[in-house]
Amino acid sequence: MSQTITISKEDILEQVKLSGRITEIIDEILQRKMIVESAQEAGIKLRDEALQKTADAMRLMNGLEGVEDTWAWLEKNYISIDDFEQIAYNGLISANLAKHLFADKVEPYFYENQLDYAGVVMYEVIFDDEDLAMELFYTIKEGEMSFYDVAHKYIQDTELRRKGGYQGIVNRKNLKAEISAAVFAAKPPQLLKPILTSKGVHLILVEEIIQPELNESLHNKILADLFDNWLKKQAEELKIMPVIK
Repeated sequence: MSQTITISKEDILEQVKLSGRITEIIDEILQRKMIVESAQEAGIKLRDEALQKTADAMRLMNGLEGVEDTWAWLEKNYISIDDFEQIAYNGLISANLAKHLFADKVEPYFYENQLDYAGVVMYEVIFDDEDLAMELFYTIKEGEMSFYDVAHKYIQDTELRRKGGYQGIVNRKNLKAEISAAVFAAKPPQLLKPILTSKGVHLILVEEIIQPELNESLHNKILADLFDNWLKKQAEELKIMPVIK
């Protein structure tokens, strides 16, 4: 075998196809083109200072503190300075278009869907046997065992067992309907009667109900969700059929 192997653009495209990512890459290209075109139609223009701040933020995000670090990272990722500037431009134009289209729609959307963003701090053990789950429910209620003891004994997953079945903060919309109804009707701290779903029998301890607040993090998430949904809808309505040359 020769000591050097030449890789062409055609080789890269072929590998993208063989890796099964061609559809994903095409979608990303279509979205980028739609964003640029829509931003132009909306008259959105970027200032040099804003682009510079975005580029600086990208460097910090990638741990590029100095010039040498930046050049090494660019070389490693086969990115030129022009490419780097284009990445910064794409990110900033996308963010500005999202704000242009949906900044004034985030708050109304939040209040219309406020219940979806409610959260719960909960612990859970899932059983196959409904009778066993019910028996343990009463055992915990009577103080003969703690929920932690039950979790430690019956959870198979090592990490989850160590956490006593702790699920973290779970949003309402990420729970099955039958579980959500019971959880958000609870008065924490409360142990719920076992709930039967397609996954099994759920024994749940509700520690805290967290009421939603439209903070900066949630504002940005809703803005991103609205923008992503808009992009998907635009692509569907246009029935874009890419031609690969």
